[in-house]
Amino acid sequence: MILTRKAIEKALESGDIVIDPFEPDRLSPNAYDWRLGEKMRVFDTELDAARSTPFTELVIPPEGLVLEPGRLYLGVTHERTRSERYAQMINGDHTIGGLGIWVHVSAPLGHVGHAINWTLEIRVARPVRVYPLMTFGKIIFLVAHGSLASYQHVGVKYTSTSGIDISRLYEELS
Repeated sequence: MILTRKAIEKALESGDIVIDPFEPDRLSPNAYDWRLGEKMRVFDTELDAARSTPFTELVIPPEGLVLEPGRLYLGVTHERTRSERYAQMINGDHTIGGLGIWVHVSAPLGHVGHAINWTLEIRVARPVRVYPLMTFGKIIFLVAHGSLASYQHVGVKYTSTSGIDISRLYEELS
C-alpha cells in the first residue's frame, strides 16, 4: 500500500519517515519530488563485475553538465531518506523521462531501515544538460506487511551510504 500526501506528512511529524533536507512544497499526492545532488561519477572504461571500476568524479557546475549516450553515470540524490517503518521506492518521473533520461531503473527499492542518499544509475538517449538540485524523480513510501527487519541490522554491504556508491559485486566474486 502506498502512502498518500497526508500519511507522508503524518509519518514525517512522528519521525517514522525522515527526508533531509525536507521542503513541504515538494510533496505531491502520494510521493516526494527528490532532486539530483551536486556530484556525478563517470565511467569511461570497460566494466568488470569482478573488479572495482575506476571512475572520474565531477561536481555538476551551476551552468549544468551535458550527459552523453553510451556512458554510465552514477549520481546521488540531494535528499537523504530514512524509515524504520516503511519501504521506499525511488524512480525518475515524466519530467526527466521526456528528456530521454533513464534513472535508477535497476534498483528502485529501499528496504525498511534504508538510511541513505540514493546512488542513481543514469543513462541518456541523446545528449542532455542536467543541473545540480534539479527535480529528478519521485520517492514513494510503502507499508510493509509482516514483522519488520531493519536493513541497517542485516549486515549487507550497502547499509548506510552517504554519497555515490559504486557496485561492490566484486567483493562477492573475489
